[in-house]
Amino acid sequence: MGKIIISENVTLDGVVEDPTGEEGSVRWFTRIGDEDRAAWAEVEYAEAVGASALLMGRRTHGYFLNRGWAARPGEWADRLRALPKYVVSSAAVEDAGWGETTVLAGDVVKEVARLKEEVSGEIVVYGSGTLVRTLLEHDLADELRLMTYPFVVGTGARLFPEPSGFKAARLTGARTVGTALALLTYEFVRP
Repeated sequence: MGKIIISENVTLDGVVEDPTGEEGSVRWFTRIGDEDRAAWAEVEYAEAVGASALLMGRRTHGYFLNRGWAARPGEWADRLRALPKYVVSSAAVEDAGWGETTVLAGDVVKEVARLKEEVSGEIVVYGSGTLVRTLLEHDLADELRLMTYPFVVGTGARLFPEPSGFKAARLTGARTVGTALALLTYEFVRP
């Protein structure tokens, strides 16, 4: 059985939206130094190596494609290309050379529950705010990994804009990444 891992870049005030400022928000991802960015990339690569599949929404899938991940050189990009990708979308999506891509259409909860039964290992979710909230609301997420940036940006979509009920989690890991980032890992506790 698969394990759904939500992996997010997040500010201290919970903002996950538009980290590079391309949509007009505050640029926070690019405000870390080169050493911290290299340490972040090492963690992300290790996470990709440990993954069995990627799960994402249509917009996040498009974000990766529009930023050249299908042709980007390097071990991390190679690993992401090699992973099977499952995209939640009511419309067809283009793989654009980014490897095996399967569209999950229809009832998201049923499709993801079926995916968890079919895939062994970690199914990592990047970005995908709407999908993440659905996974959390329906207790489909097993673990939450928050790469926390030392900024309060004040505006932007938050990971938890409106809580949909009580969710218990247990801290299973906390470590500094580089000199400025913190990686917090939580496992959801089921009643």
